[in-house]
Amino acid sequence: MSEKVALIFPGQGSQYVGMGLDLYEQYPEARSVFDEADSALGFTLSRVCFEGPEEELNDTINTQAAVLTMSLATLQAMGGVQQFGQISSVAGHSLGEYSALVAAGRISFADAVRLVRERGRLMKEAGERRPGGMAAVLGLDGEPIAEACLQAEKETGAVVQVANHNSPQQTVISGEGKGLERAVELIKEKGARQVVRLAVSIASHCDLMESAAEGLRDALEGVAFRESSIPVIGNVTATFLVHAEDIREELVRQVISPVQWVKTVRGTVDQGVKTFVEIGPKDTLTNLVKRIASDVERISVGDVPSVDAWRRRIAHERSARGD
Repeated sequence: MSEKVALIFPGQGSQYVGMGLDLYEQYPEARSVFDEADSALGFTLSRVCFEGPEEELNDTINTQAAVLTMSLATLQAMGGVQQFGQISSVAGHSLGEYSALVAAGRISFADAVRLVRERGRLMKEAGERRPGGMAAVLGLDGEPIAEACLQAEKETGAVVQVANHNSPQQTVISGEGKGLERAVELIKEKGARQVVRLAVSIASHCDLMESAAEGLRDALEGVAFRESSIPVIGNVTATFLVHAEDIREELVRQVISPVQWVKTVRGTVDQGVKTFVEIGPKDTLTNLVKRIASDVERISVGDVPSVDAWRRRIAHERSARGD
């Protein structure tokens, strides 16, 4: 592609039973990614993706590795990062940050899939030790939501914090039962259009994940991060991750810190990016980008028809240039 493009990768919650099966059957490049994941993990993660059952796929210890694998299999089916030309940046939402790091060449896929499997295990364990939940707030901006969380913490003594700044009109909060319930009440009083409790048992991106963050710090010690010319934007600071130690610290802090998705997208647009390509299951991030920057082109690729459409687009552009 001749224009600047940003690649974005979805996180946990985008999974569905059957994801990637058509890519596996159609494209050898995608098949090799699923096969490598199975080999690296020592069990058939591909079967969980393709056949479920849903309960097994939705277990966070499997979900994170499954979404990462599906996303990178899609990227390879598209032709890999080399066919994009000028990549302004790559980014991912929460777990998707690991997919972005693989796409940028900062970490090997085998290391990443083992790492997110461990991340999922640590987060599940932390959730069992300190149970909590999450809720999506619609129709209210971030400041009054943060104020409500702070007030709820003071009143109940329970953890409740902002977890995801997803769009100007969608914020996710995370925390312990009593704190979360009180925060929801206060947020409704402040005029939120809707507050929806999410079907999760783990309170991600808040202090309840402290033990997972510490375990992840240990796991990251043995992982090699490589140099790359493709910029990666971190979730925590919404700025570029340059050095290996920056990446390690980002991935540790990310588990207990809010995802700055609005800042990530706006910063990317400020770099002159006109096209966002979401790679992986569903189109969650594509819809969020629409709410943040409605005037950019948004493309979602995650199955054979969308990969085929992408390949035709690239072939047409190359033909027009006389390549």
